[in-house]
Amino acid sequence: MAKFKVLVADDDKEIRDGIEIYLKNEGYDVLKAADGQEALDLLRSNEVHLLILDIMMPNMDGIAATFKIREAQNVPIIMLSAKAEDSDKIHGLSVGADDYVTKPFHPLELMARVKSQLRRYVQLGTYDGQKKIEVDGLSLDEEAKELTVDGNPVKLTPIEYKITELLMKNAGRVFSINEIYERVWNEEAYNAENIVAVHIRKIREKIEANPKNPRYLKVVWGIGYKIEK
Repeated sequence: MAKFKVLVADDDKEIRDGIEIYLKNEGYDVLKAADGQEALDLLRSNEVHLLILDIMMPNMDGIAATFKIREAQNVPIIMLSAKAEDSDKIHGLSVGADDYVTKPFHPLELMARVKSQLRRYVQLGTYDGQKKIEVDGLSLDEEAKELTVDGNPVKLTPIEYKITELLMKNAGRVFSINEIYERVWNEEAYNAENIVAVHIRKIREKIEANPKNPRYLKVVWGIGYKIEK
């Protein structure tokens, strides 16, 4: 397989260069941008497999860049920010980021998250040889890595895909928030409620005709979520 290419966007040159060193040590090709607009320009002219975006950048910040990227692509996005409040994390995730790392961070932690996101990205659709899962009007084509609702294609981020995949493969079973987090993020759940809830809301907005009265993705109050059979 060809090398993975990671795009790093941060207005701090020392941070860009430092992340580049660790990424190259792991065998990744690296592109660098000083702001969100430069990242978008590079993304248009290069095949990129993952983005690391700082939130606070001039010209176009990481939130605005993520919003633009999600209009056309589902490439994994890890956000960087000096802000640690849950509201900032939720805002980043709500516009389509897949993960969030707070500055200052340990470079090895960031590398672990990069590997996790890339592994999840390339393994979408692998499940016991099955190629398609259907639950009522939902159809998950694991070979094409696509979800359709009543025949209409729906664009999901890698995290949204994995949550939908988990729930569809186990239609009718209720998963707690911690179970969803641990299975999808592949790490121990800690303050996972808001993070999972943001992704559930985004999935509902994409698959439900009326997200406030969902047909598919149901909440079981006090327990968790399920895809209705």
